[in-house]
Amino acid sequence: MKLSWFAGSLSALALAAGLVFTGAGTAHATEQSAPTGYVALGDSYSSGLGAGGYYADSGTCKRSARAYPALWAAAHAPASFAFTACSGARTGDVLSKQLGPLNASTGLVSISIGGNDAGFADTMTACVLGSDRSCLERVAQARAYIQNTLPAQLDTVYSAISAKAPAARVVVTGYPRFYQLGGGCAVGLSEAKRSAINDASDHLGTVTAKRAADHGFAYADVRSTFAGHELCSGSPWLNSVTLPVEESYHPTAAGQSGGYLPAFASAA
Repeated sequence: MKLSWFAGSLSALALAAGLVFTGAGTAHATEQSAPTGYVALGDSYSSGLGAGGYYADSGTCKRSARAYPALWAAAHAPASFAFTACSGARTGDVLSKQLGPLNASTGLVSISIGGNDAGFADTMTACVLGSDRSCLERVAQARAYIQNTLPAQLDTVYSAISAKAPAARVVVTGYPRFYQLGGGCAVGLSEAKRSAINDASDHLGTVTAKRAADHGFAYADVRSTFAGHELCSGSPWLNSVTLPVEESYHPTAAGQSGGYLPAFASAA
């Protein structure tokens, strides 16, 4: 009886050990095969327009080695890195030109999109060149677009990302406030214009964050990391009106590394 009990105990221990090691092996295999590639989608705030250091083969997309996707990839060495973000991109451009690298091996996706759909460039031009009234009217048009039209466009893009990269963690990056109100700008836009532009940026962030959450995506709010570094602050991380003019109102290299990178990294 004692020998039989001892033999049975050994068999039970062997079975338990086998299950433990089998489980560990399975976990290890799962870990090894987990999707790890990174794909960076979006518009100029993701491509790095305004930061300089553009890749020669990126053409008018102005993809920069100083943009937060390239900085994150250099620091974390993902299994693969595809950088398709492009200056001037709208939601339709993401759908037609940027989703190719997404697949079952994609473990991480970043995207900023929506500003161009809402007429960012036209709005800033109206505010820089026009009166307070014309600026506020154009901002109101942009806000109406953000409220009524943009959500469905974001839904289409986000759904397409999920369909092509179902295992990926998707991080939607927002846009900063442009101005520090009551700051040190003695000339330029009026305080009324600056306030209206900031409010529109906040509205865009609220709408985008809600759509991202409804799709199960993370949202990286960069307003906090840019706080104290808006235009009219003592240390702006955004270009004001500059040459080339397309770089105006876009993050500098410091804005990408100090504003976008930490917000994205904490959500990735």
